Amino acid sequence: MYRHHVWSYDFVADRTHDGRPFRMLTVIDEHSRECLSIEVDRKLNSDDVLETLTRLFAEHGSPAYFRSDKGPEMTAKVVRDWLRDLGVKTLFIEPGSPWENGYNESFNGTLGDEVLKPEIFFNSAEAKVLIEQWRREYNTIRPHSSLGYRPPAPEAIRPDPAFLRLPTLRGPHPQRQGALN
Repeated sequence: MYRHHVWSYDFVADRTHDGRPFRMLTVIDEHSRECLSIEVDRKLNSDDVLETLTRLFAEHGSPAYFRSDKGPEMTAKVVRDWLRDLGVKTLFIEPGSPWENGYNESFNGTLGDEVLKPEIFFNSAEAKVLIEQWRREYNTIRPHSSLGYRPPAPEAIRPDPAFLRLPTLRGPHPQRQGALN
């Protein structure tokens, strides 16, 4: 197995403080353990899955395999046909066998323990922000025992592009040059 060889995806649900449900689509690279995306919205359907995968494929290329359960969003004809047309093979787990999607199930458990259980979200917008903040930390800072206590994607930490455009210092400031002589 290698990076972007097998991706897995699944849904997780939670509620805001007023009891209104929201869903999360989690996408994991099984080799690197990198969480490629957590889409958060009140409702997510097969069109949302397709939109997320389109974005991820544009960013990372397509994996050889995609593992998921047989939920309606994953088995929708439009999603299956699209993956097939791109040459991505689908690996559907058996009903009632979450251990067959172990990488994603483990990730979802960590998401629940570290974010969903301790946080009270006042709305789905707040959930999106806090969950994305956690995802970035999970990928770039948080150590993983299965990876030798390194994060899955430390290279994802990049300086702010504005920082990269700062001028470099090449000796004394020209206006001060005369004062130094």
